Amino acid sequence: MEASDGTEETPLPLALTRFQLSEEYGFLLPNPLTELPAPYSPWMEIAHDLPQLIASHRLRSQVHQMPQLSTRHLRGHEELHLAHLVLSFITMGYLWQEGEEGTVKVLPRNLAVPFWEVSQALGLPPILSHADFVLANWRRKNPNGNLDTIISLPGGESLRGFILVTLLVEKAAVPGIKAVVQAIRAILQLDEETLHKALQELAEAIGDMSKALKHMHDYVDPAVFYMVIRIFLSGWKDNPAMPDGLVYEGVSDEPMAYSGGSAAQSTVLHAFDELLGIRHSEESTAFLHRMRDYMPRPHRAFVEEIRSAPSLKQHVLSSRDARLCAAFNQCVSALADFRSYHITIVTKFITVAAAKAKARWAEPADRAGPSAGKPPSVLEAKGTGGSHIFSFLKSVRDTTKEGMISA
Repeated sequence: MEASDGTEETPLPLALTRFQLSEEYGFLLPNPLTELPAPYSPWMEIAHDLPQLIASHRLRSQVHQMPQLSTRHLRGHEELHLAHLVLSFITMGYLWQEGEEGTVKVLPRNLAVPFWEVSQALGLPPILSHADFVLANWRRKNPNGNLDTIISLPGGESLRGFILVTLLVEKAAVPGIKAVVQAIRAILQLDEETLHKALQELAEAIGDMSKALKHMHDYVDPAVFYMVIRIFLSGWKDNPAMPDGLVYEGVSDEPMAYSGGSAAQSTVLHAFDELLGIRHSEESTAFLHRMRDYMPRPHRAFVEEIRSAPSLKQHVLSSRDARLCAAFNQCVSALADFRSYHITIVTKFITVAAAKAKARWAEPADRAGPSAGKPPSVLEAKGTGGSHIFSFLKSVRDTTKEGMISA
């Protein structure tokens, strides 16, 4: 089992290829593999049938019958990423098959050991993260470029919409990622014209991310997201449904706790924050920095490289260039607007959806509907990553606004 690190002999400062970043796809895995080598067909068969196995409460018994497979036949980071995607989805289904009141304390050895080994090879935690759910979980359905997911969970078209809209946000960020690289090079070369252009491109890309995020309203049903999808993204750290964490059998006798999938695990906003010198509160910073452990190793390194680059904000301030100052503020303003819009989405898909679900549950006549289960309550005020979601999102939005340069 091996992972290629994609490094070059004589690296340019911030060359995208050094960090497994693509000129066309940014942090998305370019054209992810959709099938593992033949020895891993038992994993793939279960993974492709997850929604049905979970709905019929048969996933756990299927996992118990799964053979113990060695990971030594996996080659390169593409195969490892698909294996991590497959094993993470199976793990989330196994854990949450019976809802928040029917969790288990132990992940069986035949799932836990290979999942741990693949995670170690990639430098990712053994849980579903943004890197699996979005970055590595897409394929083209046909030559026209229509997109689909590779692996799914309960939630049908709403789950598919949630993943693919998030993917479109990542894709919209690509010109902004390139602009970050250009901006740092321009600072080093004292090239104000290129820097101004890079900042304009960054602001435009962040605006396009906000436009892409608006498609959530078109493709995701808030009731399905809240009642069906959300629990499968939940982790076993800071989660009252699994207060002791999870024992990975064959890996450790002690339970381990990991955060669930979260938008805070997307490298994009971390990169933009570091470039623009945005400083969040101590509590928010601690959570955001912990979320970096859920990013692929090379992406984490990219953020660190930006962090150690010369300060853009100081450069703009010392230049006393009104155009640069305006372009910088445009970027910060676009980022604050994106974060405000994210709060709007979370309000609709969690707070409002939770209130509606509770109201429906209170009406006995409505309990036979499509989402007839009891509304989830454990993570009602928290994000799937375990943060207190509204205080966190509002704090991060407000500290972004504070990053503006005053006239």
